[in-house]
Amino acid sequence: MYIDDSLALYTQLNALGLLKESPPFWWPNYGSFEVVLGVILTQNSNWTRVEASLKNLRLRHLCDLEPVALSKGEWIRECIQPSGMYTHKTTYIQALSRNIIGEFGSFESFCDHVDRNWLLQQRGIGPESADSILCYACGRAVMVVDRYTQRLLSALGYVFEDYDELQAWCSNLHVNFDEAALPKIYAEFHGMIVEYMKRYSSSKGVNIVF
Repeated sequence: MYIDDSLALYTQLNALGLLKESPPFWWPNYGSFEVVLGVILTQNSNWTRVEASLKNLRLRHLCDLEPVALSKGEWIRECIQPSGMYTHKTTYIQALSRNIIGEFGSFESFCDHVDRNWLLQQRGIGPESADSILCYACGRAVMVVDRYTQRLLSALGYVFEDYDELQAWCSNLHVNFDEAALPKIYAEFHGMIVEYMKRYSSSKGVNIVF
């Protein structure tokens, strides 16, 4: 099947019911500081390992901004070992937490006022991580794209020069939906792509089922 734009892809994925077993907005604990932690922890890791790290952080009450910023680094390192690269990730997590407090004062203010450029200036935060934080932690109408997105679109015959070009192709839904609905639409669109690729792709390629 030829997919001529992002609305067609969104519609086909949505028809498959890929998010039936997922939390609202796909990412667990959407709209919380825990999402910021998860974004950093998932770098070069998988979600099963991230969940183990987040469980450890919850047990130590280290899933909110202020406790993380004030905690001892060794406590965080111990909790997040399952995710790998725990020394670097501890540095990123604590630096970002302290900078959020220094710049915005609270997580709520951060969500309201942070922009992508500020996030990209933080250690350990690249375009995908910045957009994930804006989308899933801050509730912004931002489309996250990743290697799953690139592989799916490649299987559909599309070639993109870089992250920004891929994101722009996927972000045209703003002309099809009410502005107030876009944060949920983009959150679910990315989630559907991830879930589709987990089910229908392998090292041999991507199986197109629509």
